[in-house]
This record gives sequence, structure tokens and C-alpha cells, in this order.
Amino acid sequence: MPAKVILKVVQGASPGQTILFDERTTCLIGRGEDCQLHLPNDDDHRLVSRHHCLLDINPPDLRVRDFGSRNGTYVNGLKIGQRAPHLSASEGSGLFFPEHDLKNGDEIKLGQTILAVSIVPTAVCTRCGAAIAENQLAATEIAPGKYECATCSQSTETHMPSVAGGKACARCGRGVAEEPGANRPGDFVCGACQGDPLGLVKRLLEQANAGHHSLVSIQGYEIVRELGHGGMGAVYLARNTESREQVALKIMLPRVAADETARRMFLRETENTKVLKHPNVVQLLDAGCSDGTFFLTLEYCAGGTVAELMSQRGGPLTVDESLPMILQALSGLEYAHQAEMPEVKKSDGTFGPGRGLVHRDLKPSNIFLCGSGKSQVAKIGDYGLAKAFDVAGLSGYTRTGTIAGTPFFMPRQQLINFKYAKPEVDVWSMAATLYFMLTNATPRDFPRDQDWCRIVLETAAVPIRRRNSAVPARLAEAIDQALIDKPGIPFKTASDLKRALESV
Repeated sequence: MPAKVILKVVQGASPGQTILFDERTTCLIGRGEDCQLHLPNDDDHRLVSRHHCLLDINPPDLRVRDFGSRNGTYVNGLKIGQRAPHLSASEGSGLFFPEHDLKNGDEIKLGQTILAVSIVPTAVCTRCGAAIAENQLAATEIAPGKYECATCSQSTETHMPSVAGGKACARCGRGVAEEPGANRPGDFVCGACQGDPLGLVKRLLEQANAGHHSLVSIQGYEIVRELGHGGMGAVYLARNTESREQVALKIMLPRVAADETARRMFLRETENTKVLKHPNVVQLLDAGCSDGTFFLTLEYCAGGTVAELMSQRGGPLTVDESLPMILQALSGLEYAHQAEMPEVKKSDGTFGPGRGLVHRDLKPSNIFLCGSGKSQVAKIGDYGLAKAFDVAGLSGYTRTGTIAGTPFFMPRQQLINFKYAKPEVDVWSMAATLYFMLTNATPRDFPRDQDWCRIVLETAAVPIRRRNSAVPARLAEAIDQALIDKPGIPFKTASDLKRALESV
């Protein structure tokens, strides 16, 4: 049974209303029309700000953060955030209040509205930690709230990794009971092992070459060198020792324990990425998971990324360099937004064939380059991987926590409703990437002492010619228009933006 977070309105508008969350998402609360939990703009809710607070939800975990509201957000009567009375709403956007973790039975109060929090954890086997399906709860319950799967009920062996009665790292075996994210069922890699991604990938290759059945796709490969690393893992150039074929071998490290349900969800999402075959999309070859570590093999692009090219140059690229790259990437994006997908979630919660895949993390470091000169080809990389990790709940708190994803290239629509992001958010991010290529600056300013969520929600992009006056006027006009995101994004499709750029 998957974990759930339930909010119930116990006081305020629509008392008794319940809202169920069973997947990774965010929920903006306030009087603004763009809030998922929209409170009426009337006298009864005058104490509630337009953008009052944000819930960061990764069932069974839940956090709340005040957005510098005028009258404060309260948890069990304790104030967790409020701007000073003399500050305006815009001045309040410069404040940053920390997240507050919520537990079952807590109450959130904003104005006269009170929300009760109910958290239903994942039902798991008490012996091996495997998740119990909802339709198997009655058959597997051995005591109130305790379950034993069919496999363990017929075995005397204990499968769950443990150290002195506590949970253990799936890689090194040391205790992880006190580490953030380890409280869920499933495999968990400790902080020390996550800090050594090369050691993890070498271990995967050792297991593959020893014949591990789940690692067949990387059997016979050796590491050549590191290509890059970030908060969620690292990527290496790997070479087959017999065929000499080269691939990019990427490992992704969950921030929370990964159970069978999360593994299945992630790998199902990667099946969509596998079907993308286009000259301007990096090909995902295979994906898998072992001992809490997810791995992917991808087409290797020897030219690196646009971000790396800019770093080598020490500044922006020229219009003549940038536009061909972006136009090619837009061709790949246009294809991916229309491609037939094997596993799309339907409105009734089931999965089946559908159309189109949203990237949700486009940026200069995800535009890869192959070849050189006139034969250079730009390709969109990591297609759908950020989404897949988020949907499976493996990224922990990425939108409001310390690992903030990539807010610099994110439109406000993606923050408001990133679970159901539409193709237009990718179009905005592609325009933001072009902006960066021409200016070496992001469309919005992000001062270190201000809340990036509020910046994304409430500020507009700086006109590009303020950053670089040499950008041709007609091109600047097209880019500035593409970076509007309030109230809506004007270019809805990749082909819309491509035509606008080609016309100038």
C-alpha cells in the first residue's frame, strides 16, 4: 500500500473537505488564483496572503514553508514564519523561512483556516521490508498494523538488511538508522557511500562482470574517466573491453530508501525515454537498479555540453553559434512532445500508451554536442530523468529543500504544478537556455539572501538587451516574448518558438 498524505479542512472554507496526495508533488496555498489550494478572496480570508505557504510533499514525508506572509503560518499553534508588520508583500519576498517537517496529527493554521494532517505510511513486510499491495493487506496482516509477505511467511530467513536491530547501508553494511531518508522501506545507500560515486560504479561493474542477472546491460564495461557529477550522482565514460564501444554510464543516488514500488515506477518512466529516437535527443540505451543505486547507459556525446563550452570560453556564445544549437534542440523537443509513449499515467491512475514526454529540467548542461564545425549536432540529454526520479519519490525534497533542482531555468507554471507540467514549460526553459548562452546570465536575478521560490513566482525575466546590448533587436524581442510566464506562457509548443526564432 503506497504512503499517503491527507489534508482535511477542519475550519474555514469548505469544512470537511479532504485532499489526498499519494505522489511526489508541491501544493501552494493562498488566495492567489494560481494556488492549488485556493482560498476565497473574501473578508473571511483577509488574513491569508496571495501566496501564503508551500507544502513540499513526498509521501509519507511532508514539509511546510511560510512565504513571508503578512499574518504568519502556524503549526500546532507555533508560528513558523511571518514578515515584519512594516514590510510590504514585495519586501517580504526577500525573506526566507526554513521548512518545518510535519507529522501525523499536526495542524496547519493560516488566517482562520485550519488544516489537519494525516499521514498513512507504506505497509511493508516486517521481515524483508517489501511493500504490501493494498489488495493484499487483509491476507498478509499478522497483527494489527503488522504484515508478512507470502514469501517470508514460508521462510525462516530474515532478509531486511540490519545492524544491531537497525537498518543498514545496502552498499557497505554500516548502520543508517539516523540518516535522513533512511526511515522508509527499501534499500538505502549511506552518506559516506554516496560521497564515493566512483566506488559505487566500480562495484556495479564488478557485480556485472561476475554475472549478476540485473546488471547484464553493463557487463564487459570498464571506466575510462569521469564526465561530470552533481547532487544526484555522477556520469562516467565507459568502454566495452571487447567491442570498444563507448557509452555514458550515469548513476543516480536516491535521497530516500528505494523500495520495490519506487524502483518499478522509475524504471517504468525510463521506458518512455528509451523509445525516443531522434538525431537531436541523446539516446537512453538501458536502465536498472542494484543495491539502492540506479544506473543508466546513454549515447556518449564527445563534444560535452553547452555549459562546458561556455565555461571553456569564459563567457557567452555568439548569436551565430547559439541559434543553430537551439534550433536543433527545439527539433528534438518538438519530436519528444509528440512521440508515442508506452507508459503514460491516465486520469484514472492506470498506465497505458499515450503521447508526448515533458523533460522538466532543460538547461545548458543538458544540451549535449557531437561533432564540430558545420557538422556539429546539438542533442537534448537526460530526457525525462528528473521527472522519473521525482515521480518515484526518489529525489526527496528537491523543490523547496537544499537540493533545489534547477530554478534558474524554471517558469512559474512548473513550480506551481510540476507534477502535471505541460510541454510549454520546456519551451520556456529552452528560451531561458538561449538567453543564458547569449548573456552568461539567467533570465531572473537570484540574490543569495532571497527565497528562490518567491522569485520564480513573482518576478519577471530581465529584458535580454539589459544583459547584452549587442543581441539584435528582433531576436531580443522574440526571446523576451518567449520568457513571459505571467499569466501564461505565449509559446505553447517547440515549433512555435522555433518559427519565431527562424523568422528573425
